[in-house]
Amino acid sequence: MASSSAVASPPALDVKNLYKVFGRNPKAAVEKLRAGATREQIADAGTAAVIDASFTVTPGEIFVIMGLSGSGKSTLIRMLNGLHDATAGTIAVQGDPITGISGARLRGIRRDRIAMVFQHFALLPHRTVAANVAYPLELRGVGTAERLAKAEEILALVGLAGWGDKLPAALSGGMQQRVGIARALAADTDILLMDEAFSALDPLIRREMQEQLLELQQKLQKTIVFITHDLNEAMFLGDRIAVMRDGRIVQIGTPEDILTDPANDYVEQFVQDVDRARVLTAGNVMERPAPVVVAESAGPRTALRQMRDARMSAVYVTARDRRLLGIVTDRDALKLVRRGESAITGALRPAPQTVGQDDVLIDLFVPAAESPLPLAVVDADGRLVGVIPRVTLLSALGPTTTDTSEIAVLPEPLPVTEINEALAGAAVGGAATETEGVR
Repeated sequence: MASSSAVASPPALDVKNLYKVFGRNPKAAVEKLRAGATREQIADAGTAAVIDASFTVTPGEIFVIMGLSGSGKSTLIRMLNGLHDATAGTIAVQGDPITGISGARLRGIRRDRIAMVFQHFALLPHRTVAANVAYPLELRGVGTAERLAKAEEILALVGLAGWGDKLPAALSGGMQQRVGIARALAADTDILLMDEAFSALDPLIRREMQEQLLELQQKLQKTIVFITHDLNEAMFLGDRIAVMRDGRIVQIGTPEDILTDPANDYVEQFVQDVDRARVLTAGNVMERPAPVVVAESAGPRTALRQMRDARMSAVYVTARDRRLLGIVTDRDALKLVRRGESAITGALRPAPQTVGQDDVLIDLFVPAAESPLPLAVVDADGRLVGVIPRVTLLSALGPTTTDTSEIAVLPEPLPVTEINEALAGAAVGGAATETEGVR
């Protein structure tokens, strides 16, 4: 157990009650906003770009700030590294304040702790790709050979090995953005700010860059603050998302929180066109498996009774530790009962394809179509943790035009009377008592 004297590490970023007002009298504008005035009501004193923003970003997190044009998101990210001064409120980077400090101290924090990737690349056109990437190291006084070697190493990491001696004009837009990311990575800071870094790219290249960013994050575990106006991009990248409107943060939550529990009508309208199948996961929609699972120790009579009560034609069978062993059908269980057998293992069939809790819904339709039972969700050890009925899978997507014509229909369960007769006959015949192992 950790020592009680251990001190938890501070958040990567800690923002409290942050305001930014541009104009003639920003301090007066903040006081009016604190008293309840709207953005429009303080227009004579200034333009409120950010109003009372508070949030923390944990180390290694991708925190996405999203909103429409004019919502204040780009102003906010520029305040996180001091490019814009705060009118009021505080910002701390890894526990150290950056509001109200000297210019020299601020430059040191920018150099050592925070790097930034801009929307329009901001590359130096007269320098080679490698020299652009190495520029942060040059500012630190790192020798030429060392910094260029580091640049080549990072270029390989972002898929640009061999391009170091080219000028930026020789590269495509997507490649230039990779150079921008490589330059930020060369600074070797813990925190990376990305201001609409992919919005200038074509859709296919943009998706490729999003996927590459997640791959890099798996390796490097940076703290990333990512600005976007694209909700699908936010949902794809973000561990958490802050939604902004008119300078204010109106909701902070995981992509699933934002999608399934919007804080107000604005957020609800914002997310209505999101591709839910690419955001929600099996873990978000799965149900308790109890009605469609029995333990290995349960005999065929127990399994048959459960299938009768649940009106199912098959059930999953699990070991004592809940590992999924297979399935048994009502017809196979009925044969065992009529033969007077007490072990269910003799009728086990292989389980259909299972899915993990983190699998997105778009990847579940084929397994669901092929499964004779609600889709089984298992953990990393193969333990059954939930099931997803087809109706649940489809309803989780909201209004949908998904073609369900090829989704298989479960076999009709055996008639209840036939099952009851078999169970009664087995009881009269003195079949061995089974362990009631329904889970």
